[in-house]
Amino acid sequence: MDFAGKVVVVTGSGQGIGNCIATQYAKKGASVIIAEMDEESGSETQSYLKSIGGHCLFVATDIGNEESVKNMVNLAVERYGKIDILINNAAITTLAEHNTLFTRSIEEFEHVMHVNVTGAYMCAKYCAYHMLEGSSIINIISTRAFMSEPHTEPYSASKGALVALTHSLASSLAHKVRVNAISPGWIDVSQWKKKKDRKFTTVTEKDHLQHLTGRVGVPEDVAHAVLYLTSEEASFITGVNLVIDGGMTVKMIYSE
Repeated sequence: MDFAGKVVVVTGSGQGIGNCIATQYAKKGASVIIAEMDEESGSETQSYLKSIGGHCLFVATDIGNEESVKNMVNLAVERYGKIDILINNAAITTLAEHNTLFTRSIEEFEHVMHVNVTGAYMCAKYCAYHMLEGSSIINIISTRAFMSEPHTEPYSASKGALVALTHSLASSLAHKVRVNAISPGWIDVSQWKKKKDRKFTTVTEKDHLQHLTGRVGVPEDVAHAVLYLTSEEASFITGVNLVIDGGMTVKMIYSE
């Protein structure tokens, strides 16, 4: 899969899965727009990608702000003249970690939905204008769209909405842009955080054994699938949601 000459926007690419995706594209020859709100992690990513010979541009971007999204897209086009691939990866969970259905404000719910859903929609809207036939959009969703723990309503609802947004965009952009989604399960991102937050994994053997593959996922598992779905080899695939979770969501779990 060769991405030389391709221009790729990856939102939330300063850390975690987004960082790994941006790194893999840079290694494959693409020019990468690091659309990241955290300036520290965005700058670190830009420095690293340049150190390995990658072409990239860090643009401080709040995907929940329309003007910020427009600015990011404009700077990308000014620098590279086009956009070939958009990876909608950036997302938030909640403003207050321990809020419940009964203590969480409506404003907090709406904020998560705005950033995660409207943000992805705005990025697609403004990037697609500059995309040519054969381009691709990937929405990074989550298995939380299909299964939940208590009191995760804002995040789960936003990820569920992105499933529908994916096939809707695939229809609207048919014959021009392929739109697919990936729903990661348990992915250990401990080694893909910014330098000051990087740490050794706390994943246990019991955690690994919850998966049919015998291990918890790593960001590379998602990044490799992203590269495939945006490559010429996947030119007949659009409107799908690929679950990458080591089989965790299909495993029957009984209490001991």
